[in-house]
Formats: sequence, structure tokens, C-alpha cells
Amino acid sequence: MDNVRILGIDPGLRLTGFGVIEKVGEKIVYIASGTIKTASAKKNKIEGEDDREELPARLKIILDSLFEVIDTYHPNQVAVEKVFVNVNPQSTLLLGQARGAAISAAVIRNLSVAEYTALQVKQSVVGNGHAQKEQVQEMVKRLLNLPAVPRQDSADALACAICHAHGGQGLGKLATAGYRVRGGRLIG
Repeated sequence: MDNVRILGIDPGLRLTGFGVIEKVGEKIVYIASGTIKTASAKKNKIEGEDDREELPARLKIILDSLFEVIDTYHPNQVAVEKVFVNVNPQSTLLLGQARGAAISAAVIRNLSVAEYTALQVKQSVVGNGHAQKEQVQEMVKRLLNLPAVPRQDSADALACAICHAHGGQGLGKLATAGYRVRGGRLIG
């Protein structure tokens, strides 16, 4: 029986959550989790200074920190939450860049990357694609037998890893990431 170690990532420009689990047969075991903070990427910022100047420094923190996580915990696979356009296009673009840094860290270390929507992750972990953040945190705590509810960013990353461990199917029997089944055949 092969063990699979999965790094889940919940990308964000200010806070990027990560969670590492190991799938041993049908059992899922907690390894580690945390949050990468980039909010103080540029100290002594001058009032009114353009936030865009901070972007490269923040992306570097995400990239370097994920390299450290990968080198410390040696995952075999990576699962990342997909980003959708929201009301503010600028925020969506910035979040996409943080996500790109996270995916880059994985592929530079030669790890395969699976992507899941928030709906897929919530459906897999909670059984309801429209579950509240608190419900996800509580189910992650229960599924991994944690002593306390993990922080929101860590819980989302762990949930993403759990979704991947379930083959993208979990409680909700979702199609594998990026594929749909129609009439008994796989459509990509």
C-alpha cells in the first residue's frame, strides 16, 4: 500500500494557507498546516505609496515559503483551490498572481498539481457545496482528529488536500478535477 502525501494550498496575496496530509490506504492523517503571511512584505511603507510596488515582494514570500514547506514535508502531490472572478476585477487579478506563485512553487519542485473549485472542496469535505467557512473548519477538525479548529486559511488548504485525497469525489461524488462524466464516458 503506497502512502500519498498531499500539500493543499489556499492561495491569497496577504495570507496563503497550506496544509499537509498523508493518505494511508483509506485513512487520512494530519501532518502539518499553517499560514504564509505577506502583509508586511515591505516595511516602513510610505503613506500613499502604490501597493503594486509590494506585489513582487509578496509573491517572492509566497514562493520561498512554499519551497520551504515542500522541502520540509516532501509532498507527492499538490492541490490548489481555483479562483473565480468576483466583484472586484483588480482583486481577482492579484489573487490570480498569488495562485500562480503557489502553482509555480509546486511545478518547479516537479510536483503534479490538481485544481478544485471552492464548491468541489466544500462538497467533498462537508457534503454541501455552499457550506459556511465555519462548517468547513469544523469538518476538517473532525476528519483529521485535530484538538482544535484550525485557522480559516489553514482549514481551507487542508480541505483542498482532503478533497484531492478523496479523488476529487469525497462525500459528494464529484467528478475528478477538470473532468465531467456524461453518458458513462469521460469528457475533458
